[in-house]
Parts: sequence; C-alpha cells; structure tokens
Amino acid sequence: MRVLSSDGIEFPITVPVLIIGGGACGMIAALAAHDLGAEVLILERDATPRGSTALSSGMIPACGTKYQKDKKIDDSVAIMSTDIQKKADGQADQDIVQIVCETSGLVIDWLSETHNTKFKLVEGFLYPGHSVLRMHAPIAGTGQELMDNLSTAVGNAGIDILENAHTTILYTDQNNSVKGVQITRPDGSEELIGCDTLILACNGYGGNREMVAHYIPKMANAMYFGHPGNKGDAVIWGQKLGADTQHMSACQGHGSVAIPHGILITWALMMEGGLQVNASGERFSNEHAGYSEQAIEVLQQDGGVVWNIYDLTCHELGLTFDDYRNAECQGAIKTADTIADLALIVNLPIEALKHSITQMSGTGIDRYGRDLSKTGALKPPYYAVKVTGALFHTQGGLKINTSARVLHKKNAEPLPNLFAGGGASCGISGAQIKGYLSGNGLLTAFTLGYIAGKSAAEMVVNDCTVSDKQ
Repeated sequence: MRVLSSDGIEFPITVPVLIIGGGACGMIAALAAHDLGAEVLILERDATPRGSTALSSGMIPACGTKYQKDKKIDDSVAIMSTDIQKKADGQADQDIVQIVCETSGLVIDWLSETHNTKFKLVEGFLYPGHSVLRMHAPIAGTGQELMDNLSTAVGNAGIDILENAHTTILYTDQNNSVKGVQITRPDGSEELIGCDTLILACNGYGGNREMVAHYIPKMANAMYFGHPGNKGDAVIWGQKLGADTQHMSACQGHGSVAIPHGILITWALMMEGGLQVNASGERFSNEHAGYSEQAIEVLQQDGGVVWNIYDLTCHELGLTFDDYRNAECQGAIKTADTIADLALIVNLPIEALKHSITQMSGTGIDRYGRDLSKTGALKPPYYAVKVTGALFHTQGGLKINTSARVLHKKNAEPLPNLFAGGGASCGISGAQIKGYLSGNGLLTAFTLGYIAGKSAAEMVVNDCTVSDKQ
C-alpha cells in the first residue's frame, strides 16, 4: 500500500466523497453522505460486496430504538456506554463511546424508516456484558442478509459501486490532503480516480498474519474468520500520512467456531446453560465471561479444540439461527440420550464428562467465576459440537475524533480530508481481547460509518471544514 505525491497527476474523474470498502461501514457511510446531497462512489475490491459483515451474525447493539420501545425495553445512552466501558475496563475513548451510543439508535431507525432496512430485536437471552436487550438483527438473523439489505438500499439510492477495484495507491498533496487514488483491476490494468474527501471503510488487519503476530501475538496461530482482504490497508496508509493509531492489541475473537466446518456456533448456547469441555472432558473457564476472550481459553487447550455441550432447550434456541441449522445439516451437531452415549460418540472420558455436566446443577459462583444459579442443570437428550477459537477482526486502528476524522500523531489535529470508521478506526473495546463487548464491531461499523459519511458530505456540500474541536 503506497502513498505518493499528487504533483503532476491528472485524474480523469473526481468525486466529492470516495469510500474504500463496500462492507457495512462503507455502505452506511455512502447512504449518509448521499442523504445530505453529496455524490458518492464506493470502491470494492471483490466482485460482490460482502466484507466481514457477511461472515458475522449480523447483530448490532443499539439503544433507544423504536424496536426497543415497542417491546418496552428501558435502555439509554448512559446504560449502554456504561456496559461498553465496564467490559473495556474503562480503556475506551469516552468521547467516541458517547457519540457511538448516541448515534446507535438513530442509525437503526434511519435505516429502517428511510431505507427500508428492517430489523428485529433479538429476545430470549442476553449476550455477555449487556444489561438489557439491545441486539438488533435482520429478520433471518445472518450477516449475509444484513449485507444483502444494505446493498439493496444503496442500489435503490442510486449510489455507484465500482467492484473488482482494489485500491493500491493514495495520492496526496504537500498538506497531506488526499487528492485521489489508483485502483488495480483483476487483469492488472490501473485507473485513477480523484476525490474531495476519502473515507476508509476497509476494516482492520486480521488478514495480515505479520501484523497480527506483531500486535496480537496470542492470536497469531488462530483460525481467521474474517474477510481475507482485511490486510491493514487503512492503518498502513494512515501511518504513512502521519496518522495516530490506538489500541492495536485489541481484537474480537470467538471461542465457538465449528471445526472442520468453519461455521459460527452462537454463544447463546453457552449463555443459556451450555458448557465447554476439553479433550479430557473437563471444563476450563467461565463460559459467561465473554466469547471474545474465550477464543484464547479454547486455543490453550489440547489441539486448540473443545466441545460445546448443551441440552435440547439450547439446541432448539440454536435452531433459530441460520448458521446453527447449517451446522446441523453438515453433521457438526452430535446428540445422545445419555451422558455415557454422548461421551462415546465424541470420544471423551465418560466419568470426566459426567462430572462436568452434573456440576452445572449447583448453585452460586463456581471456581471459574460462573454463576451456576442463572441456568441450572442440563437435561437429556444431550448435544455436542466440536469448536475452536478464531480471530474475527481487529479492534485497534486509526485514531479519530467524534466526526470520524483521522487524527495526526504529532499534534492530534485532523488530517485535511480523511475519515475512517468500523475496523479501519480504533474501536471501543480498549486495548485487550477481553474488552470486546458483543456487537462492538458492527456497532462501530454502523455508527462511525454514518458519522464519517455525514461529516464528509458536510465538508463538500457546505464547502466548509468540520470543526477540529469536535
């Protein structure tokens, strides 16, 4: 990824708002900018926009939405921001947390009412760290459906997407203002596109093994469950422009990806009574602490694989998720009427597995810190699925202000016309893997994408600069 001088470069076309990345962040940034009257172009390296969004569960936490109000859920910016900072050990930038929470409900309702992108409030269980029901998902509950809905909204708005367009060079003037980009096509041909503002919505560096090993060594050998195109382009470009980065050691992991199938198994199974056991049939952690940090716990077990163990009630809950149904169709889900039979099917020590399952009928806090009274004993028939820990996406990135403008490392002033959101910018999970609160990734993709699009549009439509103090 290169940054070159724009001196002597002529751009055949110039667009007011140029967006690199056609995932959720880029799509929402485009819609927000378009709604304010700015001409927008999205550059997408793939043949079809998908990004890491399509690989996710498609759930976005938000407060104060019409969906919450319809269900009489009492939530607020204060409650949501407290949940985020509690999980992050207070390490997240409070100004960013505040603006993200304030924007969250607005974006969900705006997409629903203005762009016909429908959601549902996920009910029946709370994800780790959330004090109220605030997860919003597309009707079928998949990331692919979410991407399909956003793509439809962008298409209906008449926003252009240039696909098979891999951005390889940024061109800047002496003031570090981005004047345009070079894209490379699959056949090797190159094109130049000028811009008045540039939004980096190309996620983080999860697909760059060298960067992961450098910044997050504990996840260096983890399965990567994100988009392979997430090579850290935004961070690399930003650093070459003198931009600041923050919390580069943060990421979202997940301790429950079916292996060898590579299918995400919802953590709702753990929250509603399930447990994880290693090859010795023994529990090894608090499954209710959080699915992100559980990735490391799982990877530390023999072979980096464990078994999710649960019962019929959890299985029926799992069947409400497309991914889980897919896993069942592929034979990943095992079942038996007795613990002994289940142990034989999954090749685990019978007595150890029996002890692990029966201890869940206890009360109070166990030695791992899990409150056993919240779920109770498992009942036959029993179910199991073999899983591993995975890296989903990175949470560290370019430091931004509350207008999603990228900040210079030396003076903390905004770069002239560069914006970032989602995984390209620093998230709200603090500096550690355990700081990730369920949904933080899509939350910042939605909210910071919206803010970036709005801010960029205001810069070009009003021909003025968003206040550096914001």
